[in-house]
Amino acid sequence: MSKRILIIEDDRAIRFALRDFLEGNGWVVTEADGCAAGERAFELERPMVVLTDYMLPDGNAVELLPRLRAISSTTPIIVLTGHGSVELAVQAMRQGADDFLTKPVSLTTLAVIIDRALERQRDRQRAMVRQVRQQRTAVDPFLGTSAAIRKLQDQAQRIVSTDRPVLLLGETGSGKGVITRWLHENGPRRSEPFVDLNCASLPRELLESELFGFERGAFTGAVAAKVGLLEMANRGTLFLDEIGDMELSLQPKLLKVLEDQTFRRVGAVKDRQVDARLIAATHQELPTLVSEGKFRGDLYFRISTIPLHVPPLRERKEDIGELARRLLDRLAGELGRQGIVLTDGALEALEAYPWPGNVRELRNVLERSVLLSARDEIHPSDLSFDMARTVTPAATSGETDHLTLDEVERRHIIRVMELSGGKVEVAATKLGVPRSTLYQRLKTIRPGK
Repeated sequence: MSKRILIIEDDRAIRFALRDFLEGNGWVVTEADGCAAGERAFELERPMVVLTDYMLPDGNAVELLPRLRAISSTTPIIVLTGHGSVELAVQAMRQGADDFLTKPVSLTTLAVIIDRALERQRDRQRAMVRQVRQQRTAVDPFLGTSAAIRKLQDQAQRIVSTDRPVLLLGETGSGKGVITRWLHENGPRRSEPFVDLNCASLPRELLESELFGFERGAFTGAVAAKVGLLEMANRGTLFLDEIGDMELSLQPKLLKVLEDQTFRRVGAVKDRQVDARLIAATHQELPTLVSEGKFRGDLYFRISTIPLHVPPLRERKEDIGELARRLLDRLAGELGRQGIVLTDGALEALEAYPWPGNVRELRNVLERSVLLSARDEIHPSDLSFDMARTVTPAATSGETDHLTLDEVERRHIIRVMELSGGKVEVAATKLGVPRSTLYQRLKTIRPGK
């Protein structure tokens, strides 16, 4: 595609010099000698860049710029003038000019200014594409109609604009990370960095250096200083997942950050300032850890200013259908398939399963079903669960701790068969397995075994 540039200038000699230079650099040049002619040429030619004189026979750039911007809000426009002043430059920039140059213009400088303006335009376009993509692929953490998710949404909306620490409590896979993203992207720090760290994924030494950074020579192998994630999150949001697993010796350093907004790199002697909103998450009972001396009480009270309880999927069964359909749409798009739907039987099987792995497990089950089936409908036989995990948490809290995996599975199958009135097809649907699989398992089960 040809590079087209529009010159709006009433001085023929200047137009000739600019055209000669630009054509020598591969541009296709369109010329106009006034505001009206320039506006017509701009709308007709849609150039990549506009060079316009400030003072023209039928107006000036301040009057022309809004009319050009109404046609295209992104095309770079560079204003040239023989009477440059700060006031004129400010006025032109406010009306949409990308740059302002005083005549006589250095052609070398002009080339640099044009390249810089085009790069800024590309940056704006990339940012717009990212924003559109994020909006299109954004996950709604409050999808559903259950009372539990509506309560969580109401609480989150009330605190989204605050800078106070937030503590997300909930089981693994329930969506704590997705809600954290929502809090950041809908809060006052949305345009600043979002930095996350899983406290359970690193040993103490690595966690400390990742979070706080270190100075050169702080330890063997520290050949250069390193910026920690805390510094990277300055003015933005720091998400510490599984904070209950943070080593007790590191907790005072985090408490200092929250109370004083200062920290010290490993091996440093001076404190650094930081302004980051903390969102923490855990699946553990922090008060229990505090009573056992495994978590500092002062840190717990500091991070739990605003606790949000994320409900497990088994407490919002009425949301499973909508969640599953939304996840299927996303999976189909990612895998290049369209129109994948759940049958009524598959939905019943999903709703009958207790989902110990919560929404994350739901996605995994659906993704496996889509990958392993060539059909556009998901049937109960396409759903593959780990039957040994279908015992509810209440039943595993001590009652079944002494049982083998086979015995847990055997008991659950017998229970589901009883609830289904002995009907294998109904039980297979509730268990989310093919009838043939259930028949094979029933052959190995002897009552009273």
